[in-house]
Amino acid sequence: MIDHVTIGKFSEHSGYTEDAINTKIKRGVWLEDSVWIKAPDGRRLISIEGYESWVQGQEFGLHQKRA
Repeated sequence: MIDHVTIGKFSEHSGYTEDAINTKIKRGVWLEDSVWIKAPDGRRLISIEGYESWVQGQEFGLHQKRA
């Protein structure tokens, strides 16, 4: 299974536009080596596992129990 995908491919499956993804990276909402990585060729790749952790609020100690 592939854990890292290009921003374009991630956009197709997540519903986030490429601009929204790039903005989250630029603003530090998604941290490097956590939600995204820079490949040896300089491309930014999104970590599926990192994104899922972010969605669940597990990144940055934000995970909260839901009622």
